[in-house]
Amino acid sequence: MSILSNDSKTNPNKILPMTYMWAREHYKNGVANNWTPEEISMQKDVEQWKSKDVISETERRMILWNLGFFSTAESLTANNIVLTVYKHVTNPEARQYLLRQAYEEAVHTDTFIYCCDTLGLDPDHIYNMYETIPSIKEKDDFVVSLTKSIMDPNFEIKTSEDIQKYLHDIVGYYVIMEGIFFYAGFAMMLALKRQNKMIGIGEQFEYIMRDESIHLAFGCDLINTIKEENPVIWTENFKKTISDLIVKAVDFEKQYAYDACPEGLLGINPDQFSQYVEYIADRRLERIDLPRVYDTENPFPWMSQAVDLSKEKNFFKTRVTEYQTAGSLEWD
Repeated sequence: MSILSNDSKTNPNKILPMTYMWAREHYKNGVANNWTPEEISMQKDVEQWKSKDVISETERRMILWNLGFFSTAESLTANNIVLTVYKHVTNPEARQYLLRQAYEEAVHTDTFIYCCDTLGLDPDHIYNMYETIPSIKEKDDFVVSLTKSIMDPNFEIKTSEDIQKYLHDIVGYYVIMEGIFFYAGFAMMLALKRQNKMIGIGEQFEYIMRDESIHLAFGCDLINTIKEENPVIWTENFKKTISDLIVKAVDFEKQYAYDACPEGLLGINPDQFSQYVEYIADRRLERIDLPRVYDTENPFPWMSQAVDLSKEKNFFKTRVTEYQTAGSLEWD
């Protein structure tokens, strides 16, 4: 039996007994982190966004860029799950997690709708940034280029070469898109939150990052399982190809960090954001049994605490007791 098997031994409707307990654990962790954006008040965010003194022009630009990138990136990842990953992963407990992940991507999409509506942002401006801002477009285009094989509706897994193509593409999806391309933006938004600025948006990004850390963990376990079940595909040349792709992705993310926040942010300079991207890239490489490239120390140790579910605060204390939609939040 294989996690990608389509043979008669795999019944996608029979989840017990389970074969891959790691998939079940990721599902349970996802449920434990359940949240919705409307549970987080944005009243103070509205007040700060309206003020001319609280949020600088550099910070406003950075916030808009991150909303622009994440709003389209979440749709891209959701489409990948529904149209490609789920189709070829036939194991039922893995599929259970993928359905959970698809739900979370929908929540993330809803988050950016909530943020745009609440702050009164122009949706055309936000949702067209992937076409108008080069460093956002380059990241999106790179991921699309990495997932061409599995996005082909005629793609099937029949040979070792097919499995290698599938592995290549889900590295692009899980490790590069969700594991690298999201993290400079996470660091920027959480750095702002640490200064008590736009804390509603910051808290939503914090919960998105926790979701994404589980998505990444599932993706790496899926990648490693495919490797273990099909060792013939994990050649030295293929390892180098994957490592080179991750290095290229780091360059794209570092450029995005410089472009989104060229003057630095709250005492953090653009070089530190770049160092953080290198640090997390080494962690991703190690997670799929590839050697580190950068050996860079973590410039933001507080990011590790932000993603740690075991240190979760009492979420109920920060929830909006009477749900307020964008139309009911006070602007004056």
